[in-house]
Amino acid sequence: MTLPVADQWYHSTQLDDRTHLITEPHVHPIFSANMHLVLGRDADLLIDSGMGIAPLRPIVDHLRPDPTKPVICFSTHTHVDHIGAAHEFSHRLVHPIEAAELAKPSPYSLDSADIPQRFVQLFADAGYPPLWPYLVDALPYDAYDLHSYAIPPAPATQTIKDGAYVDLGDWQAEVLHLPGHSPGQIGLWHAASGTLFGADAVYDGPLIYEGPDADIDAYKATLARIRSLPVQIVHGGHDPAFGAARLAQIIDHYLELWQSR
Repeated sequence: MTLPVADQWYHSTQLDDRTHLITEPHVHPIFSANMHLVLGRDADLLIDSGMGIAPLRPIVDHLRPDPTKPVICFSTHTHVDHIGAAHEFSHRLVHPIEAAELAKPSPYSLDSADIPQRFVQLFADAGYPPLWPYLVDALPYDAYDLHSYAIPPAPATQTIKDGAYVDLGDWQAEVLHLPGHSPGQIGLWHAASGTLFGADAVYDGPLIYEGPDADIDAYKATLARIRSLPVQIVHGGHDPAFGAARLAQIIDHYLELWQSR
């Protein structure tokens, strides 16, 4: 199967004066994770790093007014769609539970035929569209070899736990441990603006709550914790941002769904 070459691999959108959203539009929706770049006075912050199919650092630096400033790569968890380009950044944060996977990522394939059937069924049951023949519908450049895809090791330069803060000088956000989807998943709570970077704990699309890393009891507690926050806007690990009313709808839907579990 021959795939076309994409005009550009990444797409960026400025969400506010400080925040940019970076996406990979040629990656299947299941694996097309949001990356958020938050600009700060003393450092900039990249929340997650996508699949790593094409170099990410050039677009990140293009969006930063001062590309010589330090940039922190914050991995919310270590599923393939969130850590692909972490190795491109010298300052890497992750929860201790996920640190081993970041240091030695599990092998993964872009060929959908190589995805275990239990995961294919899990995605279908969650409500995602069927997988494409490959996890992408284009190539990042002409000579790209789909079968050579691998995530390079990116050992954490620092592990970070619940209650810690990420400080950019003029912007501080609290680290929240949000297990359920993944045991060491973390998000960021910017209380001053009511902004939650919720990773894959909550987004406006089918949540993945089953699988080898998932824990529904932990997920229930995570959603209850999020519900208690005075959230104004959620930037999730997938899909567009949304507000407090939609957040309440999503949480209520899943807590009701899991009530008997």
